[in-house]
Amino acid sequence: MNKQIKILSLSFAALMMAGALSAAHAAGDAAAGHEKASGCANCHGADGKGRVPLAGKKEAYLLEQLQAFKSGARQEAMMNMLTKKLSDADMADLAAYFAAQK
Repeated sequence: MNKQIKILSLSFAALMMAGALSAAHAAGDAAAGHEKASGCANCHGADGKGRVPLAGKKEAYLLEQLQAFKSGARQEAMMNMLTKKLSDADMADLAAYFAAQK
């Protein structure tokens, strides 16, 4: 019985560490996002306060939406097309940039 508890504890610890590493990897670079945001300005504004505002929204939410557009889980023709060209790092950077705008 003790061996099973030890294995479960180690498995849980490994999962927690993997989650922490994943969260750290997901954090984008707002300065890099600023450099990449010019293509977003037509609809979202250079500072995220355009017709479709993004400024100040949670970084995780913005990243999730970009990923959904890229995968096709969320449908909007222009966003689906534009996100196809974005890497995971690009999306994380853009999410960080727009989340940092107030």
